[in-house]
Amino acid sequence: MLSDSKAFSGIGVDDLGAARRFYGETLGQRVEVLDEQNGLMTLHLAGDRPTLVYQSPGMTPPNYTVLNFPVDDVDAAVEWLSSRGVTFERYEGMPQEPNDVMKGHGPDIAWFKDPAGNTLSVLKED
Repeated sequence: MLSDSKAFSGIGVDDLGAARRFYGETLGQRVEVLDEQNGLMTLHLAGDRPTLVYQSPGMTPPNYTVLNFPVDDVDAAVEWLSSRGVTFERYEGMPQEPNDVMKGHGPDIAWFKDPAGNTLSVLKED
């Protein structure tokens, strides 16, 4: 029954305006506000992968990564995002380079948060 359903993901945020600026301006993604009054926005990701971003007052961000951006060069992506004001996360026990990229334990990866505290990453594309 659901095998042909065009499923999509959703990300809760506590401030739709801050999310629109972060995803649209800082990350350079195409965003479309669907319903400002009810706090609904679509994040149009490459590869025709729409993701619903919805306002959820009092939301608690999950403790896992909700969105991954595969890139050719993680170090270059970190440098570009840092120049746009993005701060990267450091995790105790994770062997991260000085620029916060973890290498040698799976794909190269670096984590950062959106304004609502959701964890995102840039990781080496296979």
